[in-house]
Amino acid sequence: MEATEKEVYHRLAKQQRDPLNAAILEGIALEEERHESIIAEMTDETVNPAMFRVWLQVILAKLLGLTFSVKMMEKTERDISAEYRKLGLHDIADEEDAHEEKLIEMLEEDALLYLGSVILGLSDALVELTGALAGLTFAFQSLNLVALAGLVTGIAASFSMAASEYLSTKEESDGRSPFKAAGFTGIAYIITVFLLVMPYLLLQADDPFRYGLAPHVQALGCTLGIGFAIIATFNGYVAIAQDEPFNKRFAEMAGILIVVSAISFGIGIALRSWFGVEI
Repeated sequence: MEATEKEVYHRLAKQQRDPLNAAILEGIALEEERHESIIAEMTDETVNPAMFRVWLQVILAKLLGLTFSVKMMEKTERDISAEYRKLGLHDIADEEDAHEEKLIEMLEEDALLYLGSVILGLSDALVELTGALAGLTFAFQSLNLVALAGLVTGIAASFSMAASEYLSTKEESDGRSPFKAAGFTGIAYIITVFLLVMPYLLLQADDPFRYGLAPHVQALGCTLGIGFAIIATFNGYVAIAQDEPFNKRFAEMAGILIVVSAISFGIGIALRSWFGVEI
């Protein structure tokens, strides 16, 4: 573990544009290297880094951000401090405990600075569009119409949300760029829109009924499944990057999604009957 993490921190330090971040990562790498030397001397054995894990952590840092990568790696060390103390290596144990605190203090990246904007775009798109698709599905019962209405509604709403976030961030004056905040909100919203509408675009109206369900009902079921997958994926990221409880956040967002979809479902049926729409 020490050999692997030494190599990871060395590589991550070389990738940093911020000199302070690079220096702190390099400092932690040197600590890991010293730990490795102490253990090697005690055991009279030298080991090589697990290169697959090294590559994985570096790739995760590029794709999901430095904070996510190093915090996920540090979580594997939670029990190692106790092991070091059992061996009487209290200095190493203390240094291992200090790693995460150092990382939290040093890391500043857009992925976390604008995480609130991403949450705003993603959560609003999930709740608003899933509810709208549920209502439209039972009002129109047509894949193409629901897809068209969902895309028009979602794309328009993404620009509206981005504009609102721009104005809100500009008024807050909290050091964040209003343009970046608006961009993160709008992009998160529109990506969520396309993912939720995708089943209506992929399924065909003349597909045979599966499990006794019409194609538009199948599409709605797939959309809800995608919505839960987005919630799980995003909250998994937040749980690691910000040490937030996963179960509580997931249950809260999933519950809101179900309630809004159920209400919209009923509204769609009621309006279809009221207006006498037959498509």
